[in-house]
Amino acid sequence: NSRTISLLSQLEKINLDSVLGESDSARHVTSKILHLVQSQEKTRKEMTSKGSTGIEIILSTLEVKCFNFFGYGFIEVLHFIIMECGGRRASVLVTKGGTQILLQLLLTASKDSPPNEELMVLLHTLLAKIGPKDKKIGMKARINGVLNISLNLVKHNLQNHRLVLPCLQVLRVYSTNSVNAVSLGKNGVVELMFKIIGPFSKRNTSLMKVALDTLAALLKSKTNARRAVDRGYVQALITIYVDWHRHDSRHRYMLIRKGVLQCIKSVTNIKLGRKAFIDANGMKILYNTSQECLAVRTLDPLVNTSSLIMRKCFPKNRLPLPTIKSAFHFQLPVIPASGPVAQLYNLPPDVDDVVDESDDNDDAETESEIETEIDDDKDQHFKNDDIETDINKLKPRQELGRSLEELKMYEQFFPELSENFQEWDLVSKEPKPFVPDANLSGPIVVPTASEE
Repeated sequence: NSRTISLLSQLEKINLDSVLGESDSARHVTSKILHLVQSQEKTRKEMTSKGSTGIEIILSTLEVKCFNFFGYGFIEVLHFIIMECGGRRASVLVTKGGTQILLQLLLTASKDSPPNEELMVLLHTLLAKIGPKDKKIGMKARINGVLNISLNLVKHNLQNHRLVLPCLQVLRVYSTNSVNAVSLGKNGVVELMFKIIGPFSKRNTSLMKVALDTLAALLKSKTNARRAVDRGYVQALITIYVDWHRHDSRHRYMLIRKGVLQCIKSVTNIKLGRKAFIDANGMKILYNTSQECLAVRTLDPLVNTSSLIMRKCFPKNRLPLPTIKSAFHFQLPVIPASGPVAQLYNLPPDVDDVVDESDDNDDAETESEIETEIDDDKDQHFKNDDIETDINKLKPRQELGRSLEELKMYEQFFPELSENFQEWDLVSKEPKPFVPDANLSGPIVVPTASEE
């Protein structure tokens, strides 16, 4: 019998009315509910508590009524509930089908020219908040045709940081789906991210952080990574990282520096990216910057990520190593005059003798994608394909150190290895041919003369 339940009942009656003439009463109910949500914690808990139909009524209102009728007020209600009450309410909104309805509202609102900025900010903020709670939001966005809406808003409003920030947060959520990442990459999202990120600046660091996270997710796609390498963005990322490393003397922007490293880590998952990283002197740069970070314990994430990148990009060689690339030297006892081993030993010291086939046949990566993939925040571990798994090749070949003629001198010490033991026939007093018994186990006992 509370005021909130009474207002929700009135709203439900308005939803059942097919005539849209009650706009005044609808706006009145909307404003009352918004006021109660903003002013009373009890109302917020009542609308999102277990068994409550408050969220369902609001979502059904947004779905069945004309959007410009009084939907903007209810979007504000949902925005306030989600932003002020935490993640549990976001999960409630997802389970009630709120993601699909918000995406449809975004598609409808984008058709206005120009789009309502306040409405776009609210919708993108809500989608960014509930996105991590909905594992299929990337697929839903692609099916509803709203992928490029956020991208186009960023393209045309680069200086409007208030609008760009929530749009980038939504793009970051979309990009966790690799099919979406490839689609967005074809529309120029990688180039757009490099217009936002840049050298050290204390302005708009939150925007920089979100843009780097979005770019790192996009570059996990091999198609986008190749596009970034072709445009020389690997060198740009290294330059940006060095600039932030030099100017961030108080280590206040460690997350931004780590975001740049995550982008480098993603782009070096492909062979072209690793080659571009080495050509840009990335090994030396990351080694030197890591040495300078060792003294500060809070910078351990930077050192760890740099180590992973350097280990991934360092040229690999098969053992034995005849060069100074290894601290150990494995010298073969006999090196044939020709063959693969001789070719290995004749290679120059700076040649990577391991054939990298990690990027072969990867054009069909989007065909094998599963729509139910879990969004990652999981780092992709670099697989080392150089580890031999064939047991026959791993077994050492046992070769005699001496010839058979030289070993015959030891026959007198081991007569059982060369003498022919035979069983005597007690009747004919002649030896029988020896036939081994399959069930016989243990040593063979030769009868003595007394036993005979």
